[in-house]
Amino acid sequence: MRRKSGAHSKSGLSKSSGKSRGKSSGKGRKWLHGNIILVMLLKLFLVLVLFFLSRILFYAFNLGYFSNLSLPEAMRIFIIGLRFDLSALLIINAPFILMNSIPFKFRFNKAWQGFASGYFYFMNSLALMTNFGDSIYFRFTLKRLTGDFFKYMGVGGDWDKLVPQFLHDFWYIALIWILFVVILIYIGTRFIIASPGSGKKGFDFQFYFLNTILFCLIMALSVVGIRGGLQLRPIGLVTAGNYTSAKNLPLMLNTPFSIAKTLNKESLRTMTVYKKEGDLAKVYTPVHRGKTGEFKRYNVMIIILESFSREHIGALNHSLENGRYQGFTPFMDSLLRHGYYFDAFANGKTSIQGIPAVLSGIPSLMNESFIQSSYAAGKFSSIAGLLKPKGYTTAFFHGGTNGTMGFDSYSKLVGFDHYFGRIEYNNEKDYDGKWGIRDEEFLQFTAKKINGMKQPFAVSFFSLSSHHPYYVPGKYINIFRKGKLPIQQSVMYADHALGEFFHTVKHMPWYKNTLFVITADHTSEGYYPYYQSDVGQYAIPLLFFKPGDILEGKSEVIAQQTDVMPTILNYLGYDKSYVAFGADLFDSTSSQAHFSIHYITGLYGLIKDGYCLEFNGIKSTALFNLTKDPLQSENLVGRENEVRARMELFIKAYIQQYNNRLIENRMTSDE
Repeated sequence: MRRKSGAHSKSGLSKSSGKSRGKSSGKGRKWLHGNIILVMLLKLFLVLVLFFLSRILFYAFNLGYFSNLSLPEAMRIFIIGLRFDLSALLIINAPFILMNSIPFKFRFNKAWQGFASGYFYFMNSLALMTNFGDSIYFRFTLKRLTGDFFKYMGVGGDWDKLVPQFLHDFWYIALIWILFVVILIYIGTRFIIASPGSGKKGFDFQFYFLNTILFCLIMALSVVGIRGGLQLRPIGLVTAGNYTSAKNLPLMLNTPFSIAKTLNKESLRTMTVYKKEGDLAKVYTPVHRGKTGEFKRYNVMIIILESFSREHIGALNHSLENGRYQGFTPFMDSLLRHGYYFDAFANGKTSIQGIPAVLSGIPSLMNESFIQSSYAAGKFSSIAGLLKPKGYTTAFFHGGTNGTMGFDSYSKLVGFDHYFGRIEYNNEKDYDGKWGIRDEEFLQFTAKKINGMKQPFAVSFFSLSSHHPYYVPGKYINIFRKGKLPIQQSVMYADHALGEFFHTVKHMPWYKNTLFVITADHTSEGYYPYYQSDVGQYAIPLLFFKPGDILEGKSEVIAQQTDVMPTILNYLGYDKSYVAFGADLFDSTSSQAHFSIHYITGLYGLIKDGYCLEFNGIKSTALFNLTKDPLQSENLVGRENEVRARMELFIKAYIQQYNNRLIENRMTSDE
């Protein structure tokens, strides 16, 4: 009896003849010509290796930030990071795995394999691009990109101009990414799938039986890999906190994993740690009672300076460089002597988080900013919305392109009467070509507009020049010093613009009746060790200045951005109840302790009573004594249990108030 051609091997597959191999792979191109499952696994392993190498490059490009890590500790993080790499790899390539392991012969079809390969190369190239992009973008946010990034792009950010600028400044990152893609395609295309042969006539039981078992096994292993193991809950961003400190989480995670785990996910869940509202309020409540007595109709101007880390201010860093540190803010240094100053901390790492924290007393304790979240559709207010019924004229000034980060929509939503941006400025000669109108000119425009307003007024100004690409007008290039960080020359320019603004307005009739509040939206990247630490990377200035007032000095009280609104309102003698997740900094008798809180990559950070607690929503992962250990090098979890327990009770109450009030739309007070 004649033997049939194309008979199957025991696995249901067979290697094709030398002739067919030559046709399918091309002369000299193949490295492996074999089983479809083996080829798939080799391609996936290749991507895993490239993910691992991209983490090493992420580390190399941000070596200054991770300078606290010893080489053995860095290697330990790299190895554990493979768990997150594998999960991301399997999430991204789930369709590719399905297309190659499905137990039917049509998976060998040329068109089917063409589509599967196209998906594989495109999606993994995209994943590598996010990893490499984060190698630079991380410097500005100190976290891996999450799903909120796409919402951020949607609310306006001048991406058509900023992306080319980033490519211009960091062209070498694009080249490295292209090199990795070339390696992926070059090696990947050398793994060739063998033809299954013509097969038996009729139903091939052996093929379908063996490949169905193999399919079920691959699917089961893929699910385990995506979950990160057989533990009860799948791994997430907070899982990395079990292995390293908050500062090092971005090194252990990877960007595709961070995006996949946060994309289209509801950030908050209802909490019931405290069963009774009364018990909860005794530990922490964001409801502020109105003051009794006379209401002072002072004007209010809140100045929010882009990326003005405390590190840049010479007067606040006398200990740096053996007392020789000059800083980059001569005007701010001089103004500090005439106001009441607090060492404050930002509640987030981006402008879109900082603005509602300062103006509405609402931090962003989730993977997306409050403005971008679905909770922004609920009821909440701001300093402007609360003062409008008192007869205040209100306005928000930002020289950026109207629509940038949704600030125009936010300002109107929370009660600002007017929004002044690039359109209202209406003079493109002063456009910096990237973000908006230069600070110096826009601050003078702001002074003129305020001077025409009916008093009392409550206005906010948000600067922009001290932002990448750190624009400095040509006439100042050789006047303002460059520092150890690229941003610092533009900080000098922004400080100069602020000084010119005050020089202009001090002659205006409303000046002496105005309370000025100056702070930052967030920090920039840090240079000195403290400003790279878990706590120091949030350090910003907070100054209250009232011309002719006795409001002078420096407080030792911990402050945060969400303290701005309650401090202003209580200073004015505001007589209504309101909700704000901060404290009155001038009230030393308040039952609410002074503290600062932030959230990044699944971890909450609480700075309180001289300690910093890192909490993952379930348990504490780190505790530091900031007085004895300002660089947070010694983790005290497991030792100072009384302190840890006390801080855990507080942060749980704070999170419960925050989550439940946002979910239940209780962000205003009707009491």
